[in-house]
Amino acid sequence: MTQLQERDAMTCRACGNEERASEGYPCVDCGTFICVICNLRGVIRCRGCAAKHPDGDGASANRPAE
Repeated sequence: MTQLQERDAMTCRACGNEERASEGYPCVDCGTFICVICNLRGVIRCRGCAAKHPDGDGASANRPAE
């Protein structure tokens, strides 16, 4: 039997981890992939969009670890 070469993985634009594409959410500003772990932590913007928003919005990718 031949092996499948397909991959269902995307890189999270907030943390950089590679996760299954079906287990994530889009950035609220640009729509790039954010993994479910970041979403559970309250991250709703990718690093690029978070850099464009003022600090203290509570949902940026550049938040310090809790």
